Amino acid sequence: MSTGDKIENTGEKLKGAAKETAGKAVGNERLTAEGKADQAKADIKQAGEHAKDALTH
Repeated sequence: MSTGDKIENTGEKLKGAAKETAGKAVGNERLTAEGKADQAKADIKQAGEHAKDALTH
């Protein structure tokens, strides 16, 4: 996995965590759910990149 992909996935995960935290702080369930979804999407991308790396090594 390239460093750029790692940084991008980490950034997405952090953005999702921030959304989730903000949503919880203000009681906005939609924002909380979006944050969780963003984090899950970043985790899936990360797993895909790891699988791709495993196949190429």
